[in-house]
Amino acid sequence: MSASRYAAKPWLALLDDAQKAPVEPADSLVHALRRAVAQAPGRTALAYFDGRLTYREIDELSDSVAGHLAARGLERGERVAVVLQNSPHFVLAVLGAWKAGAVVVPVNPMYKSGEVSHVLRDAEVTALVCSDRAWETYLRDTAAGSPVRIALTACELDFQTSDDARVLSFERLPQAPDADDLTAVARAGHKAPEGRDPAPADTALISYTSGTSGTPKGATNTHGNIMYNAERQSTGLGLPEAPVYFALAPLFHITGMVCQFGACLNSAGTLVLAYRFEAGVVLDAFAAHRPHYTVGPSTAFMALAAHPSCTREHFASFTVISSGGAPLPPALVEKFRAGFGPYIRNGYGLTECTAPCASVPPGLEAPVDPASGTLAVGVPGPDTVVRIIDEQGQEVPFGEQGEIAVRGPQVVPGYWRRPDATAETFPDGELRTGDIGFMDEQGWLYVVDRKKDMINASGFKVWPREVEDVLYTHPAVREAAVVGVPDGYRGETVRAYISLRPGVEADPEELAAYCKERLAAYKYPRQVEILPDLPKTASGKILRRELRSRTRDS
Repeated sequence: MSASRYAAKPWLALLDDAQKAPVEPADSLVHALRRAVAQAPGRTALAYFDGRLTYREIDELSDSVAGHLAARGLERGERVAVVLQNSPHFVLAVLGAWKAGAVVVPVNPMYKSGEVSHVLRDAEVTALVCSDRAWETYLRDTAAGSPVRIALTACELDFQTSDDARVLSFERLPQAPDADDLTAVARAGHKAPEGRDPAPADTALISYTSGTSGTPKGATNTHGNIMYNAERQSTGLGLPEAPVYFALAPLFHITGMVCQFGACLNSAGTLVLAYRFEAGVVLDAFAAHRPHYTVGPSTAFMALAAHPSCTREHFASFTVISSGGAPLPPALVEKFRAGFGPYIRNGYGLTECTAPCASVPPGLEAPVDPASGTLAVGVPGPDTVVRIIDEQGQEVPFGEQGEIAVRGPQVVPGYWRRPDATAETFPDGELRTGDIGFMDEQGWLYVVDRKKDMINASGFKVWPREVEDVLYTHPAVREAAVVGVPDGYRGETVRAYISLRPGVEADPEELAAYCKERLAAYKYPRQVEILPDLPKTASGKILRRELRSRTRDS
């Protein structure tokens, strides 16, 4: 690394003293929780609609969950799957599992039975925590064919009384005879087992990738990985003492887990939960709780901006707003700032690097590459080295495109029980991301697109992001996704899927012509289809693979 142009870390000149200062993270979030309890036991740790839980309360409640799991026979190092939305139950289950010495397997509650079944079998999950409705409708049967032998169910109506019908539109079910009630377990007063505190090198999470290519793999995020990024988030954002975080990203996603839950707990702040994303509910929570920080995908900010009740006052309390998990078009940043005030700070990370490995530092604004119109995702941290390499693994000069490679304390050791995939993706401990990007001489990182999403049109490379960024400058466009579709003459051609802003009209021919005026002839979309909404993951990332499937099936 000594001869590397990237090892010189030109981005250090863009960081202030607080962002560059060495950090000494706690060993785990369990240790950070105990520190917070000692400092501010009566401070609100979780706000859930009209409900509040203090740091002392979540410590005692999660102790009881840990004691119950240990009494049921859960051993140190065994896996606990948590299949829940953003509610206090998620936090108590995760902390309880860690206090019991277990490894948490966060699972997207939108997964279908087959997807959950793969995770339960692959991770050899011992205990499952889920909603009572999911247990009754499909997870009981799914768990029956897996190693699961302990089940806890949760009703997300607990810990609040407002019962907001926009998101909490369900009824409490009778307690299942073959599962324990998580809330009752938490309130039972069990003591956490002794001698099971996590160490930094212990696996904290097995985070399954979204499976955009092949079968999902479990990244083994250690407690040290989580605490490093949580500490950098805590020290580098310039938030006030006892900050209020709003959980816009789902906590089961690595961004929500680290940049919201982890960073908030590490700061002894207040985490505001609202079950799942619904624009009106989120805006009401902003007004009620006056958060200082949130992070979410660009699609969430598009939805908030399109809501008829959204005003500048909703965002007046924020110190920092970050975006991650989905491409952030430059046009959205400017439209949002003009309409509502805040500058949305871009960021870049992956499950395999425990959320962020680059972000836009507070006080700076990301440049836009004049050639491609791509917005920089930020700069790496002081302990991180990001390199751009060619297909042979050799570094390319600043400004040239190649694969993004990451080395640093947030990079996971590898994939769960996948030595071949680990060797391929983490040669010598460096993460090969599969993303194409470039870095300028100042150290600003730009992400062009995924390698697999590149479109080959008559031999010319077309990166969907560049076309999407142009589409987002059109005043009628709310969401845009570009894919390559088979073409008998060109091999592949460019197809755009669009959703429109409320109350605005545009036709496909107009949108195609708009792009044709602004892009090279081989780049503009020959086909444009307008949809009410584009398909997304639970974390808000637009699913290009579903749109490609839609094209094949039509």
